[in-house]
Amino acid sequence: MKLDGRRCLLVGAGAVALDKIGSLLATGVKLRVVAPMARDEIRELAREGRLEWIERRFEAADLDGNFLVIAATDAPEVNAAVYQGCVARNIPCNSVDDIPNCDFFFGSVVSRGSLQIAISTSGESPAVAQRLRREIDAQLPDDLGPWLAELGALRRDVLETHPRGEARRLLLHELAERQVCASATCPSRLLAQAGSTERRGTVSLVGAGPGNPDLLTVKALRLIQSADVILHDDLVPRAILDLAAASAEIVNVGKRCGTKTITQDEINALMIGHAHAQRRVVRLKSGDPLLFGRAAEEMAALSAAGVAFEIVPGITAAFAAAAALGCSLTDRDSASSVTFSTGHHAQSHNHARLPEIEDGTRVVYMPGRNLGLLAEEWLQQGLPPDFPCAVVSNAAQPGQQIQYTTLQSLGALAPVPAPSLLIAGWSIRAGVSAVQSFTDTALARG
Repeated sequence: MKLDGRRCLLVGAGAVALDKIGSLLATGVKLRVVAPMARDEIRELAREGRLEWIERRFEAADLDGNFLVIAATDAPEVNAAVYQGCVARNIPCNSVDDIPNCDFFFGSVVSRGSLQIAISTSGESPAVAQRLRREIDAQLPDDLGPWLAELGALRRDVLETHPRGEARRLLLHELAERQVCASATCPSRLLAQAGSTERRGTVSLVGAGPGNPDLLTVKALRLIQSADVILHDDLVPRAILDLAAASAEIVNVGKRCGTKTITQDEINALMIGHAHAQRRVVRLKSGDPLLFGRAAEEMAALSAAGVAFEIVPGITAAFAAAAALGCSLTDRDSASSVTFSTGHHAQSHNHARLPEIEDGTRVVYMPGRNLGLLAEEWLQQGLPPDFPCAVVSNAAQPGQQIQYTTLQSLGALAPVPAPSLLIAGWSIRAGVSAVQSFTDTALARG
C-alpha cells in the first residue's frame, strides 16, 4: 500500500504506539498522533517535525480526512470507539492486538532495498512472525538490495528496447538468475543488449522420491519451482505438482495398472519439442529416475536430438519403505546383500546363484496383486516358509499401509493400494515379531 504523503492517524502515544511509529514513518506518511500524554521519544519526533502530536483525548472528528487509522491505547473501549468510527467512514483501521477490531495487520518485514518480504499470522501470533522474520533475514545476502536495483534498471531497459513476446520473457527470466555489475562490459548487460538469451532448452530427469514433498532433494525442488514444463509420472502426487509455478505447463505422461495413455516415443517427442522451444523441461519420475523407469530410452532420445539434459537422483521407494519398517536393508547380522527387481522379473530371477539364498534382502517393485505366484517361486528356490515379508503401500505418504507376513502366507494378503513394494528378508524379522507380539497380546486380553 502506497502511503507516501497520505494522512494517517495514530490514537495513543505509549509504548505500543511507539512500536508502530517506526514502521509508519518509513512509508513517508503524514502522521498525526492524538493522546493526552506521550512518551519522550514521541515528543522528540514531534519537535523534529516528523509527526504532529495533538495533546488531548481522542474525538470522533479526528478520524475525518484520514487514509489510515491505528488505535494503540491501553483502553479497550477507546480502541473499539476508534474502530467503529472508522467503519462508519470506510477508513481501514488497525486496533493493535485486537483482532476483531482490525481491517488489516502489520506484517513483520524483511527488507533488502526494494525487496520487501512481509510475514503475517493475521494477528494470531506476532511472536511467530518475528521469529520467521529473523530466520529469513539471516538467510538473505546483504547485497541483495543493490543487486535488485541494478537488475530493475536493466529490466526497464529491456522493456523499452525489446518487443513483447516469448523471447523477451525468457530474457528477463535469464537475467533474474545472473549477477549484474556496473561495468559496460558486464556479461548480463551485453546479454540484455543482444536481445537473446543464447539459451538452449534443457531437460532434467528428476526423481520425485516416494511422494512426500519433505523428501524431495533441494535441487529437485528448485527445478520443479522454475520449470516451464513438467512431464510427470502418474504416481507423482498433487502435493508435489502444486510446488510448480502457476505459469508452468503440467502434463501427465504416466500409466497406471498397465493402462497406457501415451507411448514412450510420444513422451520423447514432447521432451525434445519443448526443449527446442527453449523451455526448461522437468521429466518428473516417482522414486529415482534411474531405477525401473524408462530413463535409458529417454536419455538416448535426448542425446540423439542434441538436447542437453541432467539427472537429479531421488529417494527410491525401497528406502522409504525400509524406513517405514524401521529395518536396515543390509543388516550386518542377516543381510549381506540387497536385490532390487520388479514383479515382472522377480519370479524368473535365479537367486540360487547367490552363495546363500537367504543371505540377502529382496526388494520387489510393483509386485502385482497375485503375490501367491511369487511366493510359490521363491519356495521352490529353497527359501523357508517362515521367511519374513512385508508389503508397504504409499511409503512415506499420508496413506501409508504396512502388512507383515511370512512367505508361506504371502499369497493370502489382501490387495493394497498402488504404489506398493515388497521387502523380504531376515532383516525385517524384528518388525514381523513386533506385530506378532502385539497381536498375541491383544488376543490374550480378549
